[in-house]
Amino acid sequence: MIDDLVGRAPAEGLQLTGEGGLLQQLTKRLLESALEGEITDHLGYDKHDAAGKNGGNSRNGKRSKTVLTDVGPVEITVPRDRDGSFEPKIVKKRQKRLTGVDEMVISLAAKGLTTGEVQAHLAEVYGADASRQTISTITDQVLEGMAEWQSRPLDAVYPVVFIDAIPVKIRDGAVANRPLYVGLAVTTEGRREILGLWAGDGGEGAKHWLHILTEIKNRGVNDLLMLVCNGLKGLPEAVETVWPKTIVQTCVVHLLRNSFRYAARQYWDKIAKLLKPVYPAIVKLWENAWEEFTPFLRFDTEIRRIVCTTNAIESVNARIRRAVKARGHFPNEQAALKCVYMAIMSLAPTGKGQARWTMRWKTALNAFDITFDGRLSAARQ
Repeated sequence: MIDDLVGRAPAEGLQLTGEGGLLQQLTKRLLESALEGEITDHLGYDKHDAAGKNGGNSRNGKRSKTVLTDVGPVEITVPRDRDGSFEPKIVKKRQKRLTGVDEMVISLAAKGLTTGEVQAHLAEVYGADASRQTISTITDQVLEGMAEWQSRPLDAVYPVVFIDAIPVKIRDGAVANRPLYVGLAVTTEGRREILGLWAGDGGEGAKHWLHILTEIKNRGVNDLLMLVCNGLKGLPEAVETVWPKTIVQTCVVHLLRNSFRYAARQYWDKIAKLLKPVYPAIVKLWENAWEEFTPFLRFDTEIRRIVCTTNAIESVNARIRRAVKARGHFPNEQAALKCVYMAIMSLAPTGKGQARWTMRWKTALNAFDITFDGRLSAARQ
C-alpha cells in the first residue's frame, strides 16, 4: 500500500503534508485497516467469509466520521455490526481526536501558548478547526494527573527546600493579583524536584504555612536541613513547629534589592554616600529579617553560596512567568494551577538540566552531610 501511494504521488501531484496529502491518505488507510481487523476479531470471521452466514451477528455497513490527527483532519469509514455490540478501540465511539493530538495540544499549552494561539496553530499547520472549548477540554485532562502529583509520596529527607511566590491575575468577581507558591527541593542525589503548588490570597500567616508544611511532612518528609525563602510571613514559625531542627534562611539577594526601594533609582550606585535620608528604613528592614538573614554566615563557602539566594528556583519561575504572562489572567484558581503545573511538567525534557543540577550540587551536598552530622547519610541507608 505504501509503495503504491508513494509511486502514485509524483504523477498525481500529491504533497507529503496538507489536506489530501500523502500522510493523510496513509493515516486514513491505516486506521480503516485497523478498524477492519478489529471488527473481524469481534465477529470471529473475515469479510465475505462463508463462516459468517447465519452466525447471528454480522457486518452492517459503515459510517463516516472525521477525526483530528497530528497530520490534520482525516475522514474515515467505521464498520458497524448488526447488533451494535462492536466497540472500536483504535478510534472509539464518539472519539474525535487521536491521542497524539491531545498530547500535542497539552505540550503547546505547557510551553506558554494561549488557547487562542493553540487554536490558530492547529488551523494554520494542520487545517484543523478546533474550538477553544475543545482545547480547554483537552488540557483539562492534566487535572487528574496534577492531583496525583500533588499528593505523591516524597523523600524522607531533603538538604534544601526553596519556596517562592509567583503572582498571577485571577478573575474572582474582579481581577486581582494572587500568589501561587512553588516548593522546589534538592534531593540527596542533587536532583531538582518540585514538591508542589499552593494558592494563596496574599494574606498568608503561620496557620496557612503550618497546613502546607504538615501536608509535605505527611507525604513522607521527616527531615529538612534548610528552608530558603524570601521573607514569607509566618513561615519561620510554621517550620519551627513541623521540623524543629530545620534552619530557615531568607534570600540575602532579595534583602539587598529591597534596601534599594528606599532610595531613588538614580542614586543606587551612590547609595553609600546618600544613606542618611534612607538609613532608618534600611536599618529596620535588616533588623526585622536578622534572624533569617544570619544563619548562612555560620556555614562553609560551599553551603553559603547555595543558600544565600533563591536563585535555584529562578529558572523554574522564569518558565512559569512566561506561561502565566501569555494568558493575562485566569477565570479561577484551578485554571491558574493547571497552567503552572503544565509549565512545570515541561521543564528539562531532555534531562540535561537535571544532569547540570547534579554536578552543581555535588560539592555542596558533601558539605551539608558533614555540617549536619550525617543526617543526609542516614537517610540514604
